[in-house]
Amino acid sequence: MKLEDSVQFIKGVGPRRAEILAASGFSTVEDLLFHLPFRYEDRRRILEVADTRAGEDAVLIGVIDRVREIPLRRSRGKLLEARLSDGSGSIGLVWFHGAGYFRSKLSAGGRWLVCGRVDVGRSGRLQIAHPEIERLSPEGGEPAEETLARIVPVYQKPTQFTAGAMRTIVHRAVADAASRVRSVVPAEVRSRLGLLPLADALRAVHLPEPTSDYEALSAFRTPAHRTLIFEELFALQVGLSLRHARRRAAAGIAMADGRPAVRRFLERLDFEPTRAQRRVIDEILADMEKSVPMNRLVHGDVGSGKTVVGFAAVLQAVSSGYQAAFMAPTELLAEQHFATMCRWAADNGVRVELLTGSLRPRSMRAARARVAAGEADLVIGTHALIQEETSFPRLGLAIIDEQHRFGVLQRAALRDAVCASARAGGPAADVLMLSATPIPRTLALALYGDVDVSFLDEMPPGRQPVVTRVIAASRRGRLYERMAAAVGEGRQCYVVYPLVEESEKIDLADATTMAQRLQEGPFRDHRVGLIHGRMRPDEKEAVMRRFKEGTIDVLVATTVIEVGIDVPNASIMVIEHAERFGLAQLHQLRGRVGRGGGEAFCCLVADERHTPDALERLRVMERTSDGFEVAEADLRLRGPGEYLGTRQAGIPAFRAANLVRDAELLDLAHREARAWLERDPRLERPESKELKRVIERRWGERLRLAEVG
Repeated sequence: MKLEDSVQFIKGVGPRRAEILAASGFSTVEDLLFHLPFRYEDRRRILEVADTRAGEDAVLIGVIDRVREIPLRRSRGKLLEARLSDGSGSIGLVWFHGAGYFRSKLSAGGRWLVCGRVDVGRSGRLQIAHPEIERLSPEGGEPAEETLARIVPVYQKPTQFTAGAMRTIVHRAVADAASRVRSVVPAEVRSRLGLLPLADALRAVHLPEPTSDYEALSAFRTPAHRTLIFEELFALQVGLSLRHARRRAAAGIAMADGRPAVRRFLERLDFEPTRAQRRVIDEILADMEKSVPMNRLVHGDVGSGKTVVGFAAVLQAVSSGYQAAFMAPTELLAEQHFATMCRWAADNGVRVELLTGSLRPRSMRAARARVAAGEADLVIGTHALIQEETSFPRLGLAIIDEQHRFGVLQRAALRDAVCASARAGGPAADVLMLSATPIPRTLALALYGDVDVSFLDEMPPGRQPVVTRVIAASRRGRLYERMAAAVGEGRQCYVVYPLVEESEKIDLADATTMAQRLQEGPFRDHRVGLIHGRMRPDEKEAVMRRFKEGTIDVLVATTVIEVGIDVPNASIMVIEHAERFGLAQLHQLRGRVGRGGGEAFCCLVADERHTPDALERLRVMERTSDGFEVAEADLRLRGPGEYLGTRQAGIPAFRAANLVRDAELLDLAHREARAWLERDPRLERPESKELKRVIERRWGERLRLAEVG
């Protein structure tokens, strides 16, 4: 069987199952080969029911003496309950999904092998939810040795599959095709680093021997795991290094020395720039003076002064006779930047133009004509900047603000505009990306590769930290009474919910319902507004404008306000169901208040019934106001998959690597990739054949899009 063959041809799959697998990202045999277990179960030790503990995995053998289906009150479905007894006691088994399927498999009276995580049910008794089950011989004899005395891999799977079915499919793929895989790491590098043959590594990870080190397997620290992780990171780092070399070979603009203009600008500010701002400005100016196109990302906490840094780059470009484009994700944010930069521009001889979609056609045509005629030095706008009708005769700098708020293809479109002059034989413009989402330094190398990353890791003096407290949901009423009193004194507040409308699946307060309840309840004498992601852009802009102008006292919102405009009078932030948010997201939301310089508060309302781990995670927000510390903690606690959110183009979808766990291997892969490319810069040697194929097939488009953040 070939690696590129459809999963349909694996024994036991067929067309219907192949469709389900493809919808989950498993189209080929190779996809299944590199779908590694996310955990392992040690089935070498059988427990008695009396010895089980909540929160621990258990392997049990017993008799199922009760099976019943229970209708669900809030839906038409049913759940299935069973009871397993072994002489030492009994434990509940429960299936919330697939009750009909498992009911057809289960029958009272038989002996069963049961595996799963023990927890506490609603009745307060121990249970195992969605256990893996296997019927033993009717005679009651011992199960086959290969069933019990082994370490069992557990895989992420489509909801339609049982854990056992997914494991069988993957193992058949390993048996049929593991011998066909080829390593991307050159033989001499593999030998020097002590890596296993790739096929052997796959077999060891998918089919661990009963004598394997269970702790090492669970920590993904076996020689087999190390081999697979390095293979993946090495290919990525070679690809990023190739792109880095390609960018350095492109013709850029060597800007004239704009430091005198930048120095005058900084001296005229009514505050003292931080050392971090001065350091990052120096890094940017040094980039712009080189003939290589700049591709720099500035990560800074909320309020760390990215706009000042961006305008310094604008002055460098304008001093050299070039135009600058500044793209913001919303019209309101573009208008805010326009107002701020117009004040600075007046003292520095910079002509500023605003281009947004709400301009009337005549005004839009006139503005674009001024841009095309070179009569605008700095053009601030939204998506209107990347439309075909907008033409820059001497574009030297493109700045993307809040770069993560744009789709990756929108960022690519701006880069295409930047590179238009290069395609016509001219130099490519410099690109500067700004992000208010602090990123752990351990992620920078993997996510951005050759993009140069600067960190604004210092806050301006005088800015007070937002006082943050975790509040039990049972104290919500008292909290809102205090908020109403604060609003009566002229303050403004945010109240954030994770959902737009109520869902039967999750018992959470939603923004729409709660806005109405708050207006009718604690804030009956005040003006309550609502903003959420399903509103049209112009509707959201109108609500935010009213809030900024003070005609809304309490703004009920979803996370659409995570990054946005400054409302200096907003000093209280309440985040409901805070345990549902990531720490980095909570920090972004917290940054919306306290921008006027006075005391500000952030209250994280959480259900005290949640696990101690969930509440302890929120305590991080009480302990620190440093966005980089929060990001590191978020990454450590949730892992890179959840930290990065939904998979998007430009961010690698790792199959084996974990960027927290494997930071040392990432650094090693980076060094080895650079060293190999010094010997084979175009991947033309026979040893590089598979490496080149994998980079082009798996990473090619992702690497291009990653270049725009």
